[in-house]
Amino acid sequence: MEAPGHTEHWCAVTPNELPIGAIYEWCVRPDCGAVVLFSGTVRDHADGRTDVTSLEYEAYAEAVVPAFEAIVAEARHRFPEARRIAMLHRTGELQLGESSVVVAVSSAHRPVAFEAARFAIDALKESAPIWKKENWAGGSDWGTGAHEIVSPQSVGNAQ
Repeated sequence: MEAPGHTEHWCAVTPNELPIGAIYEWCVRPDCGAVVLFSGTVRDHADGRTDVTSLEYEAYAEAVVPAFEAIVAEARHRFPEARRIAMLHRTGELQLGESSVVVAVSSAHRPVAFEAARFAIDALKESAPIWKKENWAGGSDWGTGAHEIVSPQSVGNAQ
């Protein structure tokens, strides 16, 4: 998966391994002194379970990238000093330790990069049509905490 060469955001959903190094490198700019990269990885436990072996992600693919782009637009509204913003999520079955989601933001200074990245991952969890199924030795079930999808503007407090 190649980084976009002509834009200041990179939004994608893919069944392929996420290119974490390439995402970081794409975010680096000469006018930016900060890059914050968040990578969500598959862990061995969830609410009420201590034996998770893998996760499966399903997405309404045609709607995910537009949802990510709406989050980017809101992040730029809230944090106008943010420069490059990347939001990528995997689909399919992922094993323990694999990256399921990456959000990265670059800016001139670290506070904006941290705050914008935090907003972006929180908004992704609330606004993107992506579902998680937990697998364990004795079976599987959809992840807890399901909720209605909300607009990025309603996530957290507007600044």
